[in-house]
Amino acid sequence: MFAVIRTGGKQYRVTPNAVLKVEKLEAEAGSTVTFTDVLAVGGDAGMRIGTPNVAGATVTATVVAQDRLDTVIIFKKRRRQNSRRKNGHRQPVTVLRIADITG
Repeated sequence: MFAVIRTGGKQYRVTPNAVLKVEKLEAEAGSTVTFTDVLAVGGDAGMRIGTPNVAGATVTATVVAQDRLDTVIIFKKRRRQNSRRKNGHRQPVTVLRIADITG
């Protein structure tokens, strides 16, 4: 069984017991999060696609950790002007383990 959920402006295809990193959610490590914005649910019986959401479908996940991704370097240079700037950015993410898909 699998489901397609939407969170943080992105869509993710999830299966039970899968681990994924999503945009930061306000939740403590160890707590559970329920997604009701389920776009599609598929399995052995076939696939149900929502318009825009599948009615009654939910995905439950457990928060593993609050983490940050690797550093992305932003380097800007203006040639012949002795002007350059270097910045770094680490995006905060939430690591989830999918527990259950219903619907």
